[in-house]
Amino acid sequence: MLFNDEKLMTGQVPAEEPERQAYFMKKAAQQLREVSERKGRPLTFDVVTFGCQMNARDSEKLRGILEEIGFVKTDTEEADLVIYNTCTVRENANTKVYGRLGGLHSLKKQNPDMMIGLCGCMMQEKQVVETIRKKFGFVNFIFGTYNIYKLAEIVSESLASPKRMIVDIQEKAEASVEQLPIDRKYSFKSGVNIMYGCNNFCSYCIVPYVRGRERSRTPQEIMREIERLVADGVVEVMLLGQNVNSYGKTLPTPVSFAELLDGICEIDGLKRIRFMTSHPKDLSDELISVMAKHPDKICPHLHLPLQSGSTRILQSMNRHYTKDSYLALVDRIRAAMPDISLTTDIIVGYPGETEEDFQETLDVVRRVRYDSAFTFIYSKRSGTPAAVMEDQVPEDVIKDRFDRLLSLVQQIGREQTARFTGKTMGVLVEQINEQDASLVTGRLDNNIVVHFPGDASLIGKIVPVRLDSCHGFYYLGTRADSDALVSGT
Repeated sequence: MLFNDEKLMTGQVPAEEPERQAYFMKKAAQQLREVSERKGRPLTFDVVTFGCQMNARDSEKLRGILEEIGFVKTDTEEADLVIYNTCTVRENANTKVYGRLGGLHSLKKQNPDMMIGLCGCMMQEKQVVETIRKKFGFVNFIFGTYNIYKLAEIVSESLASPKRMIVDIQEKAEASVEQLPIDRKYSFKSGVNIMYGCNNFCSYCIVPYVRGRERSRTPQEIMREIERLVADGVVEVMLLGQNVNSYGKTLPTPVSFAELLDGICEIDGLKRIRFMTSHPKDLSDELISVMAKHPDKICPHLHLPLQSGSTRILQSMNRHYTKDSYLALVDRIRAAMPDISLTTDIIVGYPGETEEDFQETLDVVRRVRYDSAFTFIYSKRSGTPAAVMEDQVPEDVIKDRFDRLLSLVQQIGREQTARFTGKTMGVLVEQINEQDASLVTGRLDNNIVVHFPGDASLIGKIVPVRLDSCHGFYYLGTRADSDALVSGT
């Protein structure tokens, strides 16, 4: 047990983590019971997630803490407590949150006891916090990316002082607390943070400024967490970091990501291992070798952001690789794992991008033949070097290029996805199909979605499925004999 009832009764607040947060979970639970008794019902919460899988993992921690306190989860913003876990990668993400806050204000007028919390990357920007102070004074509390673990402490303080806006923003990481309750979206798969922050400072990206510098967890901590997850029924993990390929460089005794991955593959009961995101400049031949060594556990899918196919633009972006070195890396990956699925990120309209630069991007897409790509229109992000660059590309030019890129990406993606038609592969079943209750939906080890006839008893299991027909970016299939399995687990 993490908390000590005697300390709670005497008001002794533990100084060390995670005991300190366990104390505040207990204290907040007492405070919440008093409010619930006054209202004559349990209090509900809704955590709304914006942004990346790192944010999604943080939201699982937020939900776990709130449930431990005694809040009841709901999926409506008419809850008694609403938390926005924000993203700030693009400027319009901030605008979206401001707009949503207006709706919450209307709800709070109907329920004056409603609590509103804001956290995540957007809150690490000083001008954002000042804007919220001035224009959204009805917000109860604000905290950032470095102290997600302090939610119970912040909620307890807010319950004690409901009329005061609490702002708890740390400028840098002071602690890393993982041993707290987590409410996973899926019981059978989970994200696992292996590192935090980023040292790359790409010229268009705000992440290093709001997530801080790279900090790696020790292999021992990571392995213990995964072993606990497997004991709890998890069969697939996603190793998370802004740049997993630079994992371990900040540890007292450096450990490479390839070494970590090799060790995780030895955990009994773990069926699938995924990871993201990989920076091309740090993807080593050692990692390629480890991936090829463990085809039964490491999923044959690699997300390898390109951003641009132009070496000139890549240099301006501060990406530290060239078009030729990227293509050579892809060749080495495909030589070791011919059937691997490659996906990517591409930005269109970066400052100074010419039609010739754009054609270089199209050339890489044709040569690599990605299974899918996240394509983005460049968003000028205040506080980044790219935001003040000259030669910003006109909107009509960007839209034309974006449409041409999207058309090519989708055409190639459909062709790449269809290459598995007729094969029998393992599908990790995730849920009942949302459109047809007679079907279940899951993913292949290469991350392609598959729908096939089944029921809820299959959820969380890896099932052999014949891929009968490809429909763009997903398959319809039928359950098959395990003897027919040619790929997957």
